[in-house]
Amino acid sequence: MSKLPPVTFVPTPIGNLGDITLRSLEALKECDVIFAEDTRTAKSLLSALDIKKPVESYHKDNEAQASSRILHTVESGKTVCVISEAGTPCISDPGNTLTSVLVRENVKFQALPGATAFVPALMMSGFDISDFHFHGFLPHKPTERLREAESLTVYNTVIAFYESPHRIEDTLKTLLKVFPAPVFCAREITKMFESSYFIHTEADIEQIVKKGEFVVAVNNRKAKAEETPSDCGDTAKKLIKAGYGSKDVVNILKALGYKRNDAYSAVQEIIES
Repeated sequence: MSKLPPVTFVPTPIGNLGDITLRSLEALKECDVIFAEDTRTAKSLLSALDIKKPVESYHKDNEAQASSRILHTVESGKTVCVISEAGTPCISDPGNTLTSVLVRENVKFQALPGATAFVPALMMSGFDISDFHFHGFLPHKPTERLREAESLTVYNTVIAFYESPHRIEDTLKTLLKVFPAPVFCAREITKMFESSYFIHTEADIEQIVKKGEFVVAVNNRKAKAEETPSDCGDTAKKLIKAGYGSKDVVNILKALGYKRNDAYSAVQEIIES
């Protein structure tokens, strides 16, 4: 009889096959069925690991239906492993729907530690990562991307993002507008062509090979007193009291010489107070 709990979330290599853990190997070998974000990638991985198990689909477009199938599989007495295309399930990958269902239904499960791209990338940045904020993907649309990036300036820490190759240029340009330079960028973590860059200006973006998956990190860590000049907030209050909208206040503060981050933070503090 398997020693596994009914469901195990298993991290898989993000590039180098050697990054699979012994516990992950054991779980994949012992389970009865594997639910995978990408069944073709999963079968290729299992073949490389010499593991023969049935593979079913579990991805973002069928999470609710697949979660019900997993519950039914567990009720039939079988054990299940859940894997994403690469890395750790639930981290910008499918899995959160299932974990909430399992908790609600009081079904035992375990989540194994293992490969995830943003942790080694943060270490490579050289930034102080004694604490950090992981955000994942920014929105696709330019206005929404800028708005969401600006909302993150309230985090006085290092912030990590994921991005795809065809959007990396636009995302880096947005982050340069909002956060202090340099922006750190790593691609193809653990793979043959792993590389990293420090982006100081938009011109630096041209050096990036726009292939593979990217992790981007910004260092927004600074003392609160340095973050917002004492009179920035006072000026923002006066402008809002005079009837100006928040967007106009930010633009006026910028015209007065305040940094965009300082202006935005001052306005946000007033709105939220």
